[in-house]
Amino acid sequence: MGAVLIVLAAGYGATAGWLLPRAAYRLSVEPGEPWRDRCPRGHRVRGWLGPARCRVPAEAVVQGRGRGRGPAGRPPRSAAPHAYGRRAVPLAVLVGALCALLAAAVGVRPELAAYVGLAPVAVLLSLVDRAVHRLPDVLTLPLAAAVAAGLGTAALLPRAGGDWRLALLGGGALAGAYLLLHLINPAGMGFGDVKLALSLGVALGWYGWGVWAAGAFLGLLYGALYGLALLLRAPDKRNQGYAFGPFMAAGALTGVLLGGFGA
Repeated sequence: MGAVLIVLAAGYGATAGWLLPRAAYRLSVEPGEPWRDRCPRGHRVRGWLGPARCRVPAEAVVQGRGRGRGPAGRPPRSAAPHAYGRRAVPLAVLVGALCALLAAAVGVRPELAAYVGLAPVAVLLSLVDRAVHRLPDVLTLPLAAAVAAGLGTAALLPRAGGDWRLALLGGGALAGAYLLLHLINPAGMGFGDVKLALSLGVALGWYGWGVWAAGAFLGLLYGALYGLALLLRAPDKRNQGYAFGPFMAAGALTGVLLGGFGA
């Protein structure tokens, strides 16, 4: 049963990862700007999910025929099928591997559904944060509610390995800690990180305060080590900011894996 569960989780994760590139591209805009609705070559992007790839617009084919570009009606060069943004296959492999790891750690317990549901959204948020240093409210706030609801449902089912009350307390505690860091240094810790901390704290708190502390500390540690590496590589850019959301997510993932194996 465990092997089957891992395969199913990997398949779900791979499918979800394959669907992320278009959403990551459309959401990667500066605050106050509308979501992207056109590719870099100006073609309309339809839908939110799927690979970031444009097909030849029908009107471009018609124009190509009208301009006498050969018997095949070849469209203009700018209208040729092209990819943009993140590639789908690497993301499918990444998210599939993360979900398989979660399934191996958590096992046949009801909270697994909440964790594998969290993983693709956390990866999407990390992609957007790396691109524009922003964690959109349209993802962070519903994610916190979804994780809390998912673990709350898991707590009602047999074989649950955690405590929903602790999960809620963990979400509030981690969000409060990041809010304090934001108030101390707004330039170094954005308010989007505070909202992301709410959902990650819920995920960590489910397995108790030990897992919560480990995940919170590792997120800070990963970010600090990356910042130190940047400083050593380019000392003249010491004041340059970097996306912290991916390190928060990595720390939470590590904590959940530890908590799952421990439970």
